Amino acid sequence: MRFMRVLIAGGSGVLGRSLVVQLRRAGHEVTCLGRSPVRLLAARDLGAQVVACDALDQLELTQAVQKARPEVIVNKLTAIPATLSPRRRSEQFAATDRLRTLGGRNLVAAGRAAGARRLVAQSVAFMYQPVGGWIKAEEAPLWLDAPSEMRRSVAAIAELEETVLTARDLKPVVLRYGYLYGPGTMLAADGSMAAAVRRGRLPIVGKGDGHWSFIHIEDAAAATVSAMGERAGGVYNVVDDEPAAVRDWLPVLADALGARRPSSMPAMLVRWLAGPYAVSVMTEQRGASNDKICAELEWEPQWKSWREGFLTGLDQCLLQSQHG
Repeated sequence: MRFMRVLIAGGSGVLGRSLVVQLRRAGHEVTCLGRSPVRLLAARDLGAQVVACDALDQLELTQAVQKARPEVIVNKLTAIPATLSPRRRSEQFAATDRLRTLGGRNLVAAGRAAGARRLVAQSVAFMYQPVGGWIKAEEAPLWLDAPSEMRRSVAAIAELEETVLTARDLKPVVLRYGYLYGPGTMLAADGSMAAAVRRGRLPIVGKGDGHWSFIHIEDAAAATVSAMGERAGGVYNVVDDEPAAVRDWLPVLADALGARRPSSMPAMLVRWLAGPYAVSVMTEQRGASNDKICAELEWEPQWKSWREGFLTGLDQCLLQSQHG
């Protein structure tokens, strides 16, 4: 891939930092935009130029993007807390939903003003409507009538994707990532989700039918780099090769963390304790297929399955172990 100037909006996050490492290693110029000067220091230490900027301020964002003169813009704008509560999901995702809608529109406008030629945007692979088969390809509908705790977030994701995909002059790509794991994520060895498993606070709900698709943080970054190439276009699921039911992956995660095997809990009780969102993700959520991105972009995950990844990748990055 030829030299590129890449701007990462939201580049101070864990996925943004992993992306900076891979882009800089390949010789590309990287600028990271973020709201927190303190968090941006980590991206600067990895070799990126950094700019403190509020993506909700159209003028400030446009000036920052024009100064960077990027060929490729990567939208990773989120504000997700380190620890999540099912009962408070709507409140905790309010800022992220606004970044995805208003911030997403602002970034498209700023990219056009700066003459960017490619836009890659972050979405999620676990908001498919829970009907039909357990594994969904990219054309499956999103869950727009989801439980109230997540309905606004699904609508925000749908709006972000439409904003991006209709900006055809920017050669748009939408990447729907699975659940991220690895260093710095909630599903790291020291992350909040791992802590919940160790404390026995993440049970198998009902029959544990809900399917999750995972992706290591480093594989997610590599897929993002692949999406910057000329062949990429449209929507891609970025997940590993093995979507799996909760009843299958959760005990393996507990074993990897040295925790007790998860307990089982009736769905009715969980609904009363934590709300319908907590039940839906554990009992009816759909997994995602990576067939499209593997075929079109010739990408494949280094951690092909969470089975290996939970054992070796929760606190490890292959690129760091090979080159660091």
